[in-house]
Amino acid sequence: MAYKITDACISCGACASECPVEAISEGESTYVIDADACIDCGSCANVCPVDAPVEG
Repeated sequence: MAYKITDACISCGACASECPVEAISEGESTYVIDADACIDCGSCANVCPVDAPVEG
């Protein structure tokens, strides 16, 4: 199951630089994950300072 980014996101960009498949991009107010590209590796969740990426 792909990860998603919750409203807790502070748009720091730490997750995007860690994603090995470049599934994360900057959205209007938070970063977003392309569920079709996400490989469920958890790299984004491991670096997020506010725990915004969650399995979902």
